[in-house]
Amino acid sequence: MFLLQVKEFQEASVESITTKEKYKTRPLALNTVELMRVGSSGLGLGPHHAMQIAERLYTQGYISYPRTETTHYPENFDLIGVLRQQQHSPDWGTEVKEILTEGLNKPRKGHDVGDHPPITPMKLATRAELDGDAWKIYDYITRHFIATTLLDPGYTTVMHWQAFGKNETVPTFTKDEMVNIKDVKLVECQTCPPDYLTESELITLMEKHGIGTDASIPVHINNICQRNYVTIVSGRRLEPTPLGIVLVHGYQKIDPELVLPTMRSAVEEQLNLIAHGQANFSAVLLHTVEIFKNKFQYFVKNIEGMDQLFEVTFSPLAASGKAHSRCGKCRRYMKYIQTKPSRMHCSTCDETYNLPQNGNIRIYKELKCPLDDFELLSWSAGTKGKSYPFCPYCFNHPPFRDMKKGMGCNWCTHPTCPHSLNSNGVSSCVECDGGVLVLDPASGPKWKMACNRIRANCQVE
Repeated sequence: MFLLQVKEFQEASVESITTKEKYKTRPLALNTVELMRVGSSGLGLGPHHAMQIAERLYTQGYISYPRTETTHYPENFDLIGVLRQQQHSPDWGTEVKEILTEGLNKPRKGHDVGDHPPITPMKLATRAELDGDAWKIYDYITRHFIATTLLDPGYTTVMHWQAFGKNETVPTFTKDEMVNIKDVKLVECQTCPPDYLTESELITLMEKHGIGTDASIPVHINNICQRNYVTIVSGRRLEPTPLGIVLVHGYQKIDPELVLPTMRSAVEEQLNLIAHGQANFSAVLLHTVEIFKNKFQYFVKNIEGMDQLFEVTFSPLAASGKAHSRCGKCRRYMKYIQTKPSRMHCSTCDETYNLPQNGNIRIYKELKCPLDDFELLSWSAGTKGKSYPFCPYCFNHPPFRDMKKGMGCNWCTHPTCPHSLNSNGVSSCVECDGGVLVLDPASGPKWKMACNRIRANCQVE
């Protein structure tokens, strides 16, 4: 109704005019947290990977020590000397020469925490010297440093991605002016939930709430990815997995403080007080250990709450898999869990046994291990690949000192077992040092033997 009424008019009156002026301030000197933020949001590099590259550049002498919280250069820092090293660069040498000619602008005053100077380029590098990701990090560090010595209106000549967009001409209006109405539209919008956090946003929040340090932040983020609590999706956003969601809900159900940043932040604050001589180390250690001890004991007593949440979301291991081979302890069938990592589970004994990965697992002739009475299994890489028998129990609990976890019967030194290395070993392997060519008893009539150290096969007709 209102839209129709407005459409009847051909002109509109300018009731008020507001003018705003915006400008961008050159950056503070670069510290570790900012490098990780930019690495994720601007360079597409995870914080853990970015710091690995930065540390390698440091050991090669290209940049200063990359783990620092300081954003302020000391008064006696040789800024001119650093700039002179960069004046012959084909990428930013022109801008550096102008600074050296006209005089540098003293970097903005940041925060000096007394650890290490801000991250700074220490010698000139070219694209040909560094690989793709290493060049990205070095390029950003150098451009960031040069930008700190430029005037605010001109620093985007080296940090060009922060420059304003194309100039747009806006008509000049005056108050009470009448302007023609070209079109009238009604736009419909709706609210939507916030998107998943990006790595960069998470780093900012971790710094704000005191979770971790410049050294541990990338480790924490890498850990939750490796443990499958989150996955990295497009835009380097962190999407929680069902495992991560259930884990957090379980902690909240038992002790909400375990997933809040308050405890970690309080510990970090106490550590800072120790560093400044305002708290006693032994007293802080005793107090902190006592808190975590009490929380651990309370958590263990109420672990059923976590179990209940996991049972709702995930199938119990005992209910998974298919009956496969017999357990040597209870003589009941164990279940073969094929989902990676594949393993055997005995629900009667409540024991789980790791298996060789990336191959086919089969029952080996219904034979048994003479040491523990477990049914033998066979691992195979395919019809033309390596294969060997193994005992699920011995594979996880080596029976002899010269065996390690993860070894099959082709490594077993049992003196009389017909499946052991002593019975089926043929000769030393000529391709490697220390390997033995072992006959595969199940490969006949085209007999095959393979080195128990490498995956090369030797067939014997």
